[in-house]
Amino acid sequence: MSKTILDVVKECDNFVSTDKSASQSETPGQCYTFRVNGCSAISGYILPEVVEKVQWSDWWSIDHHRRTVTLATPAMATANMRSRVVEETLKATRKLAVISMLESWRDETFPVYGPGGEILLEIERCASALFGMVTYGVQLICYVKDEQGLRLWIGKRSERKQTYPGMLDTTAAGGLVAGKLPIEALLCEAQEEASLPDEMVRRKVIPMSNLTYFHVRGGKAGGEIGLFQPEVEYTYELELDPSMAPEPRDSEVESFSLYTIEEVLRALKEGQFKPNSAIVIVEFLISHGILRAENEPGYDEILSHLHRELELPLVILPSK
Repeated sequence: MSKTILDVVKECDNFVSTDKSASQSETPGQCYTFRVNGCSAISGYILPEVVEKVQWSDWWSIDHHRRTVTLATPAMATANMRSRVVEETLKATRKLAVISMLESWRDETFPVYGPGGEILLEIERCASALFGMVTYGVQLICYVKDEQGLRLWIGKRSERKQTYPGMLDTTAAGGLVAGKLPIEALLCEAQEEASLPDEMVRRKVIPMSNLTYFHVRGGKAGGEIGLFQPEVEYTYELELDPSMAPEPRDSEVESFSLYTIEEVLRALKEGQFKPNSAIVIVEFLISHGILRAENEPGYDEILSHLHRELELPLVILPSK
């Protein structure tokens, strides 16, 4: 059955904080809050079943009554010290093979920020959803304008991908690891996934808005189901000359195809896009005046799902 654009964005921003009938895995109130000693803010949300499986060391304080998991390093501990404790905990857990997410260990880290914008610690990328912390990513949409009108370069994910295999994607996308600026990550992804030259991308790319959403991971995301993934996406658009085409450079992308606006809208409503790629496409269509309040039911609600307020500390870096 065909979906509306509102349905599409709600599949990405799908955490419902006020739904009394929501299952335990969808309600942070039923979960453990992740905290860091010396920081007043909540840093994330951990499912009870994850709390049971992780091999917590003496550096952790688990309060089952208050449902808190606290990294109990000294209040004045450095980010490096906290990061080492977290890494040791995750590696000890990984050896037991009780959490499938940890089988995708990448030796890349994501930052966990405090309320003042300071980095509290860094955590292995594949474990970020286990702690329900805010993660960051970049996405690029390339398009052309010619006699056939406005068309978008849409990627098709490899069928061998562990996450969302075979689904449609933006032109290039990836996670923003610790120590990298969004534009640096974007240049890497554009080259690695789409064979787009750095100099051209840097010169012509235009930042769109930063999207914020709160996703609850489903079966197609890979790994445990029901994990929390609040996220910030730095989004970009790039008009290509009609004579230039992105080409897959790694095994993550199967192919690229030019889609007309009608084809893009059809694919969105048929659920062919990876959820957080779909909302970037929607944002692009809004910024180009294709989706408007006058022609799209629930327009204001769509915007609210693209720019959700996240009740966790986060930092917005310069886009370019």
